Amino acid sequence: EVRLVESGGGLVQPGESLRLSCEATGFIFTNYAMSWVRQAPGKGLERVATISSSGGSTSYRNSVKDRFTISRDKIKRTLYLQLNSLKTEETGMYYCVKEDSTLVALSTSIGRHRGQGNQVTVSL
Repeated sequence: EVRLVESGGGLVQPGESLRLSCEATGFIFTNYAMSWVRQAPGKGLERVATISSSGGSTSYRNSVKDRFTISRDKIKRTLYLQLNSLKTEETGMYYCVKEDSTLVALSTSIGRHRGQGNQVTVSL
């Protein structure tokens, strides 16, 4: 059974940072690309960042480039998202997603398996 357990969300002020983590079990971690997707209040899911199965390729939404960093640790079977210089409009639920292939584009349909979500709130 695929299981994705996230941690690290919280309430921060604009300009501050957070680090999200996602521990993955129930599948061969190094065989699949992984992504972080976000759902802002009242909006649909959008892929924020994705990383290939090997970790050698990453892609980011234009709005988060140079501020967010996605990474993965194959020994710990954990996916990370470092969020720097956060903005109020980036408030939302952040989900860890197991993709269905080794590499996906930002526009690819989002994978079937995702975690329970982590609330990130950016507010004064």
